[in-house]
Amino acid sequence: MSAHAPEVYRAMLRLDGAANKALDPVLVELVKIRASQLNHCAFCLDMHTKDALAAGESVERIVQLSAWEESRHFYTEKELAALALTEAVTVLTDGFVPDEVYARAAEHFDEVELAHLIASIIVINSWNRIAVTCRSVPGHYTPGQYK
Repeated sequence: MSAHAPEVYRAMLRLDGAANKALDPVLVELVKIRASQLNHCAFCLDMHTKDALAAGESVERIVQLSAWEESRHFYTEKELAALALTEAVTVLTDGFVPDEVYARAAEHFDEVELAHLIASIIVINSWNRIAVTCRSVPGHYTPGQYK
């Protein structure tokens, strides 16, 4: 993508940076990991797990992320609200984000943070689709490589 559509790639990088500005970097990595798990994006899982560890996230919380609903005690209420919104936006099973999921996120994030959280979820879903479609290979990323 970066070689054959460089303008698109650079635009995605700028969008990613803009989306994450108002959010805690560790929270952003949790969101990116969870969306990547749901989208089966091994490349993004490799990247964001490494970035989360480099940002100070614990191995235990990363390991429990795939079962966050059963492991709620590992996360703050704000993080739980972000993870629920991440799943609702990523999966869109019912064709919409349930009102209660949005309302819960709105309780924990101010309007600016919520807008950035939604943007961050949308951007990681786009990156997941790019990486999966382009057959990006995991295992070669070093923390902060694309920042």
